[in-house]
Amino acid sequence: MGRVYRTSKIFLALILPLFYSLPSNAIDIREVKSKMGVTAWLVENQNTPVISVAFTFRSGSISDPVGKEGRASFVAAMLDQGAGDLDAESFQARLEDLSISLRFNAGIESFSGTLYTLKKNSSEAFNLLSLALTKPRFEKKTVRRVREQIIARLKSNLERPEVIASRAWYNNVFKNHAYGRPVGGSVGSLTKVSVQDLRQFVLEKLTKDKLIIGVSGSISASELSPQLDKIFGILPVFRKEKEFPKPNLLTIEKPIVIKRDVPQSTVIFGQLAVQRNHPDWYATYIMNRILGGRGFSSRLMEEIREKRGLAYGVSSWLRPFEKIGLITGNVATKNSRVNESLKIIKDEWRKAAVLGFSNKELENAKKYINGSFPLTLTSTRKIAGVLANIQYNRLGINYLTRRRFLINSVTIDHLNRVAKRILSPSLLSIVIVGEPTNLSSIEVPMKTPYGSN
Repeated sequence: MGRVYRTSKIFLALILPLFYSLPSNAIDIREVKSKMGVTAWLVENQNTPVISVAFTFRSGSISDPVGKEGRASFVAAMLDQGAGDLDAESFQARLEDLSISLRFNAGIESFSGTLYTLKKNSSEAFNLLSLALTKPRFEKKTVRRVREQIIARLKSNLERPEVIASRAWYNNVFKNHAYGRPVGGSVGSLTKVSVQDLRQFVLEKLTKDKLIIGVSGSISASELSPQLDKIFGILPVFRKEKEFPKPNLLTIEKPIVIKRDVPQSTVIFGQLAVQRNHPDWYATYIMNRILGGRGFSSRLMEEIREKRGLAYGVSSWLRPFEKIGLITGNVATKNSRVNESLKIIKDEWRKAAVLGFSNKELENAKKYINGSFPLTLTSTRKIAGVLANIQYNRLGINYLTRRRFLINSVTIDHLNRVAKRILSPSLLSIVIVGEPTNLSSIEVPMKTPYGSN
């Protein structure tokens, strides 16, 4: 299925020692255009016998019909379950026999995939990918089996407090907007998705005008160009996408509590921030790193874990959509200490907005952000993914050489001005799953929107 892939242990043992790491400004990105108009970015590396391809279509679950949420994810799970003359078992056998990794994944605004293969098997790997994208079988018996597997996995996930909290948070802050609907759908909505719905998604959403491709490994530009046509050339050229309105982010005035008999509560919190193309993005990125970025050096981690031992971890992150941007976070703590944890989070939010950050915090954040970035370029897989991501965010082919400058150009005045403008404890929307005590909140029923019903 879409998120399950097979790679032999022998293959991994052969390839792992060959992964390479280069400074970001030493990576040579070439734009390759095929005869049929398919464009890809390529980082060639003839020192490794593998090829990685990452591709993304600018369409995802946001286009799922109302009542059929989960359609895009269903397609992602089906594309490697038989294509062309190969049924599901034969298709999977070819992948395993040739040590080919093929994965698909649906996001809210994207539908993506990755291909990882030895160069000697690349012709067959490219052929299998082409078949998956252009001639998926969607046999009824396979659709039925995969649907049952997806629903079983969904039911299991819906027992997890973090999944319940996340779904409830997005549903409440994005009421009546597609951003508020879960990518994976519900049991009820998945049951309604038909074979025709799956085919319609492939025909209408997997088109060349929405396509982004990154390639890395043992393949030259002249070799890649005809393969781009072989894989993607016969995709539909264009299909007009439905325009979705910019959502109004609603603020949950009192924390929503979804009762669960668990020893600790899971908390999701968040508010409005900025989109990826906003002039304040890099200042916001640094702000989040200092405030709650993953790791042990953030303010939230220092106050909640290191000083008070309230939780094993707490973090925040940026979530940029096409039409809106968020800063969200989570923490899991004892039911009796939820109120204390939330007070600290709000206090740190307020301190950052009112008092700002120090020059030392800014410089340490810059060092970490710049110093850790090369770790995203240590394999052909990672590089292909970075190339696709840069294109998806419209950052330009010279982004890798400009990134350090963009980070370093953020001044302390700019950083603190952004923190003052964005961060507001009163705008934090909070959802809690558990049985928190001494907390003024709104309780909701056990069944949440887009849950198991």
